[in-house]
Amino acid sequence: MKKLIFIGVLGLFALGSCNSKKTGHEGHDHETVTHNHDEHEGHDHETEGHDHEAEGADHSHEGECSGGHDHDKDAGKSSKAAGEHSEPAGEHSDEIILPKAKADAAGVKVSTITPAPFQQVIKTSGQVLAAQGDESVAVATVAGVVSFRGKVTEGMSVGRGTPLITISSHNIADGDPVQRARIAYEVSKKEYERMKSLVKNKIVSDKDFAQAEQNYENARLSYEALAKNHSAIGQNITAPIAGYVKSILVNEGDYVTIGQPLVSVTQNRRLFLRAEVSEKYYPYLRTISSANFQTPYNNEVYELKELSGKLLSFGKTSGDNSFYVPVTFEFDNKGEVIPGSFVEVYLLSSELENVISLPRTALTEEQGIFFVYLQLDEEGYKKQEVTLGADNGKSVQILTGVKAGDRVVTEGAYQVRLASASNAIPAHSHEH
Repeated sequence: MKKLIFIGVLGLFALGSCNSKKTGHEGHDHETVTHNHDEHEGHDHETEGHDHEAEGADHSHEGECSGGHDHDKDAGKSSKAAGEHSEPAGEHSDEIILPKAKADAAGVKVSTITPAPFQQVIKTSGQVLAAQGDESVAVATVAGVVSFRGKVTEGMSVGRGTPLITISSHNIADGDPVQRARIAYEVSKKEYERMKSLVKNKIVSDKDFAQAEQNYENARLSYEALAKNHSAIGQNITAPIAGYVKSILVNEGDYVTIGQPLVSVTQNRRLFLRAEVSEKYYPYLRTISSANFQTPYNNEVYELKELSGKLLSFGKTSGDNSFYVPVTFEFDNKGEVIPGSFVEVYLLSSELENVISLPRTALTEEQGIFFVYLQLDEEGYKKQEVTLGADNGKSVQILTGVKAGDRVVTEGAYQVRLASASNAIPAHSHEH
């Protein structure tokens, strides 16, 4: 009987303990409600046949408090509920909102990715040169001192025969060459005419007459050549062809000798593109068909196929003290390319099929990593990292990050990037 009363008391005590736990989680210390069987002196569980293991399911404190209320399970449910609540917000936390009106005003354009052929590229450097026959140099026809005719500047347009320089031979020890040529011409002419009348009467030999005739003709040619562009102030040097002054090779007041280059004039109608290619690409040179090049002064990329360009030749050996092989193209100059300028060259070789490529304007860079922006809907965009392949100066091969059918911002990517920094939707946080 005592045993039954004791068990009943224990049950009420445990029930009250569980109710206390259910009503007050905050500040509840489970250690203070420890049930110590040793405090019940004189109560011998073994002698009374009380088997805890058999009744463990009912007498367990964990089981008593389980009552469907498991703290670990409740905590898991709470975490799961919080996660389920924040998950939809997480899906849109990286979405960039840019209203259509603002996108149109910023010039944002979107294109759908479609695989297309793409040529392999060898990137190198090169130089634009004047084509043979399109450039000529005005040289000094007499020795003397240089004096420019008006303002002669590099880049100015000139016509054939336009006066550029005057060479004066006054006050020079040898005297004015034109005057000397005139005197020599007049003397040889008189001698020739005198011997011409004497040779008929066999007074002079035919040999002497032939020598006099030769001297006369040489003097005549020399005098006529010098007198052609001669004036009171000196010898005029004119533009040999119509075109543009490429370079001025002398300064005002310089003394020049006969045959010395003075001014270079170019027509700029056809130009050469000379690319220097590393020897390691030599096996691929036979596959090169065209090229693109980018100038340093306007950063514009020119395509030779749009400039009636053609491949002229490629070197069979590298140059002296050089590890590069020259590849030469010829193309039309539309007045925008400066001969002599150094450029970046993109040599186009064999063609690849079904390649995903994007214009360079679609790319943005952050610390060496490249990104594009995908359009999710009319006003939503997403930043996407991509891996780049071959680059032909205008378009870039995309190896990973996007797929066919994706809608990518091809113009105005930096405007979308600015929008992501200013009004991106923040991630939702759910605090308990």
